[in-house]
Amino acid sequence: MEKNDRLADRNRNLFRAKKLLVLNVVSSPGSGKTTFIRETALKLAGNLRLGVIVGDLATENDAARLRTAGIPVVQITTGTVCHLDAEMVWQAAAQLDLNQLDVLIIENVGNLVCPADYDLGEDLRVVLLSVTEGEDKPLKYPPMFHSAEVVIVTKKDLAKAVDFDRHLAITNLQRISHHAEIFELAAKTGEGMDAWLGFLARQHAAVKSAGRSAASHGPIEIPARKWTSLFKIFKMRSG
Repeated sequence: MEKNDRLADRNRNLFRAKKLLVLNVVSSPGSGKTTFIRETALKLAGNLRLGVIVGDLATENDAARLRTAGIPVVQITTGTVCHLDAEMVWQAAAQLDLNQLDVLIIENVGNLVCPADYDLGEDLRVVLLSVTEGEDKPLKYPPMFHSAEVVIVTKKDLAKAVDFDRHLAITNLQRISHHAEIFELAAKTGEGMDAWLGFLARQHAAVKSAGRSAASHGPIEIPARKWTSLFKIFKMRSG
């Protein structure tokens, strides 16, 4: 993990030198990451230039879908590895012309466990919660949700059909992800996307002018990325 942290710092220095806003998008499989990223790219076309690094165990299906938005995409096929790490991202980023991008989105492997420990050099960790997954997902996977700077509640258009309890879900998110920005949207219908796109534009402006994300909250009592390891130690001792 120490090696990964050093490599993540290397990535971060490169991205900041290029004035790139970098997002690490994480979720469980089927939450709508690819559709969310594709719709974000389509709606920002002409305003911000997006590139994507996609991680999957197998196939290039998501990369192919993202290329339909007319953006550069690099696929990382991880095989049996259930997360991306900083070295993988470094090698994939070398295949992109970073000077021609404003925003780099890393679509992590669909998993709410392993990626929580791995800093990739991003500005913002964005965790998706689909309304179809249930309101208690943040309570089941606290390390991942606690590490998020942004939480996206996706597939809002299906909330009524799946009897989604919005109040309970937001309460659980605020309990675990109390420092995170929360957006509720439906990528397919466009509902709620304007607020998300406006946020991205402000974040990019902050990175470009100051070399850092405006959403940086500074040090907290237990840094979010370190909290995951402490959580594991606690579980081992209490188990």
